[in-house]
Amino acid sequence: MAKYLVLIYGDEAAWASMPPEEERRLMDGHRALAEAASEAILDTGELEPPSAVVTLRGPAGGEPSATAGPLAENGATLGGYYLLEAAGLDEAKALASLLHESRAGHGGVEIRPVAEG
Repeated sequence: MAKYLVLIYGDEAAWASMPPEEERRLMDGHRALAEAASEAILDTGELEPPSAVVTLRGPAGGEPSATAGPLAENGATLGGYYLLEAAGLDEAKALASLLHESRAGHGGVEIRPVAEG
């Protein structure tokens, strides 16, 4: 079994102003993933907003400096994650597609294989 990190992105303003019906669909997606993946979920969590993020970065061989905010500013906010164990990428995609964020229009879901060894 391989491990996959499922990263959930969205628009922070859209999440904050989400109508109750869409919020229900979002939560239904998380419940569906939890039921379908069950023990294949090794870890999961919701992340604090970008205002709480600190990024460390520095020149090669130099001392890193801390700046407020995420490393990449592309309009989408990393809001949460699942660490899954799956038989392969197709299974990981099928599970991640249960998340409402994969089709909400204001974000997306990124699936990254975890390097072994």
